[in-house]
Amino acid sequence: MIALGRRAFVAGAAGLVALPASAVPGQAGQAMHGLIGKMRAAAGRRDALIAILLEGTEAMPGCLSYVVAKDPADADAIWITEVWDSRESHRASLQLPQVRDAIARARPLIAGFDSSVETEPIGGMGIG
Repeated sequence: MIALGRRAFVAGAAGLVALPASAVPGQAGQAMHGLIGKMRAAAGRRDALIAILLEGTEAMPGCLSYVVAKDPADADAIWITEVWDSRESHRASLQLPQVRDAIARARPLIAGFDSSVETEPIGGMGIG
């Protein structure tokens, strides 16, 4: 497991509370931006953390897909999969008040980030 430092937290929490919004995938000249990460909740706090990740109804400009899933083999693990119309939209989401608030409330419930990867989504159900 990776220790949760400020840099790791910001990188991993980049899309913590993204909510799906209608957008056009891959705006002119831009590739879509994807993130897949495994987050570890503090022991016994997974459901509380998931609730923070999923609450709210405000749209996030450029977010095409945001999925939070329980890891059935690990009682404290959460998988988060995101698709954005661009890397810039993802970065801009970190400045939204609802995202900043969710990160602040979620931080005490996060034990660490086990892994994360960036992807370049091409297409598929739910993103285009």
